[in-house]
Amino acid sequence: MAEEKRIEDELSYAILLAEQVRSAVDEAKSFKSECNQVGKHVDTIVEKLRAQVRSAQSFYERPIQRIVAEVCKNLERTLTLVRKCKRRNIFRRVFTIISATDFRKAIILLEASVGDMKWLSSILDSNNDNSGIVITLPPIASNDPILAWVWSSISSIHMGPLPEKIEAANQLASLAHDNDRNKQIIVEEGGVPPFLRLLSETTSPDAQIAAATLLYHLSNDKERVGTIVDQVGVRVIVKVLADSPMRVQTWVARLVARMAECNPIAQDDFARENAIRPLVTLLSFETFTGDQKSLVGKQSIHSLVQINQDMDKKSLTDSKNNHHYRPYVSSFSSFHYSEGSSKGGSNHRRERENEMPEVKHELKISCAEALWMLARDSVLNSKRITDTKGLLCLAKLVENGEGELQFNCLMTIKEITSAAEYNADLRRAAFKANSPAAKAVVDQLLRVIKELDSPKLQVPAIRSIGSLARTFPARETRVVGPLVAHLSNRSQEVAAEAAIALGKFATPENFLCDAHSKAIIEFNGVPPLMRLLRGNEREQLHGLVLLCYLALHAGNSEALEQARVLNALEGVDPKMLAQFPDLKELVSKAVYHINLYHAGPHSQRLLYVP
Repeated sequence: MAEEKRIEDELSYAILLAEQVRSAVDEAKSFKSECNQVGKHVDTIVEKLRAQVRSAQSFYERPIQRIVAEVCKNLERTLTLVRKCKRRNIFRRVFTIISATDFRKAIILLEASVGDMKWLSSILDSNNDNSGIVITLPPIASNDPILAWVWSSISSIHMGPLPEKIEAANQLASLAHDNDRNKQIIVEEGGVPPFLRLLSETTSPDAQIAAATLLYHLSNDKERVGTIVDQVGVRVIVKVLADSPMRVQTWVARLVARMAECNPIAQDDFARENAIRPLVTLLSFETFTGDQKSLVGKQSIHSLVQINQDMDKKSLTDSKNNHHYRPYVSSFSSFHYSEGSSKGGSNHRRERENEMPEVKHELKISCAEALWMLARDSVLNSKRITDTKGLLCLAKLVENGEGELQFNCLMTIKEITSAAEYNADLRRAAFKANSPAAKAVVDQLLRVIKELDSPKLQVPAIRSIGSLARTFPARETRVVGPLVAHLSNRSQEVAAEAAIALGKFATPENFLCDAHSKAIIEFNGVPPLMRLLRGNEREQLHGLVLLCYLALHAGNSEALEQARVLNALEGVDPKMLAQFPDLKELVSKAVYHINLYHAGPHSQRLLYVP
C-alpha cells in the first residue's frame, strides 16, 4: 500500500506541475507562439498522466517511477521558463533575458516526455490487447536500450498472456546470459517477483522452465541471490522442486545448486525448507532395485506428495504465528500457491516413469550438484543428507554412474566426510563401523582410488578417505595400501593428496597413529615419500610432514634408516622451515626420534656417502 501510495503521489505531483505550466502559458505576454507550443505538449502529457493514474495500481510500476520523475524535472524547468514571460516592469525585464533558444531546449525536453508517456501507454495497451512485447525505444532509454527491453519484458511477465510471458522470460534469459550488467538491471528493475510467480505456473512446464532458467542466470552473485531469498523465493523453489515434471525439476535443482553456492543464507534456507529430502528422493529414483530398496527405507517418489503437504502445513503455521517471516517481503508474498501441488503427484510419477533416460540422467546430475552445494562447509546439512539415507544412494551412483553424475556424487561425499572429520557426533552417527551406508561409501571410494585412472575423480575420493582416517581400526589396512600406492602417481596433485590423506592416519591426533604409521612403512611407503621431497612445493611440504610422523611413531624402523631419512630431514631447505614455523618444530622432533633409535656406529651418518 505504501508503494502504491508513493506512485500515486508522484503522478499527482506531475499533474499539478503540468497544470501550473498550463496556467503560466495562459498568462504569458511575451513569446506567446512558443508558449502555445509548450501548452500543446503539456496537454498531451497531462492526458497520459491521468491515464496512468487510472491504471497504475494494476501495472508494473518501475518504468512509471523512472519516467514520471524525468517528466517532473522537465516540467519544473519549463515552468521556470514560461513564468518569465509574464508582464513585468522595465527594471525586471532588463535583468530577465529569455531567448528563442531557451524555448527550443524546453520543447525538446517536453517532446521527450511526450514520447516517454506514449511508450508507457503502448506497454499498457499491448498488455490489454495481447499484441505482443513492445520493442520500441522511449527517449529516456535512448542511451541505454537494454533498459527499455527489460521494462517491456518484465511488464509482459506481469500482465501478458501465458505465451507472451514465456517469450518475455526467454528473452530476458538471453539478455542475462554471461552479462552481469544486464543481470543487475533486471534485478534492480523489479524482475524477481514476477519470475517467481511464473515459476509457480503449474499448468505450464514451459513457463516454469523459462522462469527457472532466468533465475538461474541471475543467481551467480551473492547480492542477487539475497534478493531472491528476500522475496520468499526459497520456499517457492522448494515447492516446485518437490512436485513438478522432471524437465522442470532439473532446472530447479540447478537453481538450488547455484543459489546455495553463491550465498550461505540461501544454503541455510533451503535446508530449513526441507529441500534436501526431495533432492535425495529424486536422486534415488530408479537407482535401487530389488532388495536394495530396503536399505534406503520406505521413502520413495510417493513421499514427495507428503513433502508438499508438510510444507503447506508449515506455511500455514508460519503465516499464523509469524507475520514477519522475512525482514522484507514484497507484494509477491501474498501470492497463493494452492494449485496442483499434491493433486498432481501421481500424474508426475507416471510422467517420471515414462520419461526418456537422458532426462532422468540430467535430473540426477542436477540433484547431485545441489546436494554437493548444500553440504559444502555445512555440518547441519551434511547430517540432514545422512539422515535421509542419502549416503547409500550416493555410493550406488558412484558405483554405477559416470561422467558428471559420478563426479557430483563424489564431491557430495567429500563434503560430508569433511564435515564428519571435524564433528565427532556426525562421524559417529554416519560412519560407525557396522553401518551399511558407511561400508558402501568406503568400498566405492577405494574402488575409485584403485581402479579409475582419473585425477579428477581420485582426488575427492582420496580426500574423503583421509577425512575418515579416525574411523578406521588398526586392522583396516586395505585402506592404507591404495593410498601408499598413489604416492608414486604420475599426477602431482594425486600424489600430494595421497600424502595429505596418509598424514591424517599418522598424525598424533589419530589415536591409532602408531599402528597406521607401521602399516604405511610395511606397504613400502618410505621410498616414494623420499621422491616426493624432490617434487613441487606442495608435494615437498606434505611429503615431509608425513615423513616426520613416520619418524615419530615408527622411528625404530629399518626402512627409515635404509632410506637415509635422517639425512633428508637434516637437509630440509631452511627457506621452507622459515615459511612454516610449525614444520620446523616437527622436523626437529623427528630428527631427535631417529637419532634416539639409530645412534651408534651403524647410524645413517656413517652410511652416508656424499
